[in-house]
Amino acid sequence: SYEILSQTIFSSNDSSFEDGYDGYLTLAEYVQDFLNHLTEQPGCFETEIEQFAETLNGWVTADETLQELVELVYQQATSVPNFSYMGARLCNYLSHHLTISPQSGNFRQLLLQRCQSEYKNRDEATKGDETTRKQFHAFVLFLAELYLNLEIKGTKGQVTRAEILQEGLRELLNALFSNPVDNNLICAVKLLKLTGSVLEDAWKEKGKNDMEEMIQRIENVVLDANCSRDVKHMLLKLVELRSSNWGRVHGTSPRTEATPENDPNYFMNEPTFYTPDGVPFTAADPDYQEKYQELLEREDLFPDYEENGTDLSEPGDQYFDDLDDKMDPEIEEAYEKFCLESEHKRKQ
Repeated sequence: SYEILSQTIFSSNDSSFEDGYDGYLTLAEYVQDFLNHLTEQPGCFETEIEQFAETLNGWVTADETLQELVELVYQQATSVPNFSYMGARLCNYLSHHLTISPQSGNFRQLLLQRCQSEYKNRDEATKGDETTRKQFHAFVLFLAELYLNLEIKGTKGQVTRAEILQEGLRELLNALFSNPVDNNLICAVKLLKLTGSVLEDAWKEKGKNDMEEMIQRIENVVLDANCSRDVKHMLLKLVELRSSNWGRVHGTSPRTEATPENDPNYFMNEPTFYTPDGVPFTAADPDYQEKYQELLEREDLFPDYEENGTDLSEPGDQYFDDLDDKMDPEIEEAYEKFCLESEHKRKQ
């Protein structure tokens, strides 16, 4: 819970709001209503976002109202299951379309400052109790979505990602791997499935070997950490995904951004998924991003665990016990082989 910074009440005589915004006494009410609407009907983003930003431009005219707006969006993106992707898209749109830019910082700067305060507590959070960790995992996944969706326009019109988030995600991964309990590791896997290919490309472009180091950490966790067998299997599957270039058919040159027009294999770089009724869909589908998001939520590798961390079986729960007893013989064999090879490598 947090304090509403501005409780300005607009009377019905205020002409700028009486048309179509009757009934909203505060900015918080209006914004929260729109956020809930967007959560329930993500499809309305394209059709209603412009009007929303226009209304905010009439309303958000002081530093404290901008601060309040940032807090409302941040809270929704880190506490409502599955809103992290939509929240990041919303943040990107507002960072380009809000006209207010006070000395204390524009929308994007204030948003990143808000994330920074959470980021600073990463080491304590990964060691915290169940509730603290869940909140932290929700923040981590929102930051991953921000890294993918927040576009920064350079002086020459070029569009880049927020560099600071790239460094931040690496440190968040380090914090999660430093306390390798099951739900920290599940969060790390989700983060890498979401951003691994983009992070590795960015690091390689700078001549950095960070992803190799990350994979090494994962392999050490698989060998040494006292986490459950199925989480170790999940980590091995991630290593496998990375060795297949994150499921991409080929890497496009980092200098020329691939588009459907200039790259005949554009959509092949994205994996093909199947809906529950067996219908294939690819990135060429207009609903791909939404369906991909849904698929991540239902991913069998993440039992009883939702995007923003609403539940996760405790070790000792029925699911984990069953899995240890009934592990697929093929997986068992691959796992044993991996352990032997790694042990051999370490002794050399």
